[in-house]
Amino acid sequence: MQFHSFDARYIGNLCAGDRETQEHFVRYFTELLRLKLRSRLQSPHAIEDVCQETFARVFSVLRRDGGLREPERLGAFVNTTCNYVLFEEYRSSSRSESLDEEGKPEPAATGATALDMATAQQMKRKVREILLRLAPRDRSLLKAVFLEERDRDEVCRQFGVEREYLRVLLHRAKQEFKVEYVKRIGNQAPLGADG
Repeated sequence: MQFHSFDARYIGNLCAGDRETQEHFVRYFTELLRLKLRSRLQSPHAIEDVCQETFARVFSVLRRDGGLREPERLGAFVNTTCNYVLFEEYRSSSRSESLDEEGKPEPAATGATALDMATAQQMKRKVREILLRLAPRDRSLLKAVFLEERDRDEVCRQFGVEREYLRVLLHRAKQEFKVEYVKRIGNQAPLGADG
């Protein structure tokens, strides 16, 4: 495609209704606009609508007194006008689209399934039962660190121990929990119980 430069004479001929100039204008800019719009709109009908609306707006401005002050910028003016029309097309089509349209896939479900929630509830119940079988100190320690996710320094103060000794106590409590878990559920260790 060969690019064209524009001047006041070209725009004057266009506004005066010169057939050759109008045909050139429509042919030239239709090709450019279609190239631009093909990657942005899926429907050939929508592409034609945007082209026609762009031309209508451009002619409306050109025919007004004062029209286009810089004739050499006609190409940029057509492109900017097309951008505005395209933006309006996006807005109107997004408002009219419905989630219930025929042929559209259902939105993917997010979040946990009923089975996931039931399994999680069952696991929580088993963990609570196992915790009740542990020594009170081990139970309180595991609850504070893993269930309540309290700050380790705060847990140290509550139990009256140093950070290093807290690690030892946690290790022992986790081992006791693991023993009870294996007795009740089998030898599948709960997540995080072996570390």
